[in-house]
Amino acid sequence: MAKLELENIYYRYSGANVDVLKDINATFEDGKIYAIVGPSGSGKTTLLSIMAGLDEPTGGSISLNDKNLSEIDLDQYRRDSLSMIFQAFQLFPLLTALENVCFPMEYKGIESSIAKEKGRQILSSLGIDEKKQGRYPAKLSGGEQQRVAIARTLATGAKIILADEPTGNLDGQNSEKIVEILRDLAHNDGFCIIVVTHDMDLANQSDVIWRIDDGVMAEI
Repeated sequence: MAKLELENIYYRYSGANVDVLKDINATFEDGKIYAIVGPSGSGKTTLLSIMAGLDEPTGGSISLNDKNLSEIDLDQYRRDSLSMIFQAFQLFPLLTALENVCFPMEYKGIESSIAKEKGRQILSSLGIDEKKQGRYPAKLSGGEQQRVAIARTLATGAKIILADEPTGNLDGQNSEKIVEILRDLAHNDGFCIIVVTHDMDLANQSDVIWRIDDGVMAEI
């Protein structure tokens, strides 16, 4: 089970006089895909960073399965409970697709041969065949790179996935494929998927849509 709760979250940049986020309350549970939408500068990415434990809120609290993040080792939280997908893919350019996926497993001490077998299985399940698994990111299309990034996320074992504009650099066909993968992970594999996006096609296929406007978030 994975449940992430935000209670009365406020955030203000150091030296600023205005709150970027204002009294945000939300609950995110496994088995669903959530979309957070809103205009540029509304605080979407800031909120994602706070949920990832990369920034601390000015006020309020975040809890994972009813345990406050302030009581949790944040390095362990980001390593074991939560993983991120980025618009720019963030793959290691000098590692092959398979090596990128194996990296988080080997970092956690999983034997290389076991990591490679699991990595091959995950990549194959996302449509990256053995030939492409041996290619470097620059030799893959944008859609393929994003699928490798998703595979690397799955390899961590984390059940909460935060995605920052996962279709932002993709064409319509590849965007639809990524949305299909994310929905399948939520509905069939029990992941909690939280997506920040400007892509309303993606948002409209989510189970729950939240909108941030002027720092205030409401379900729509």
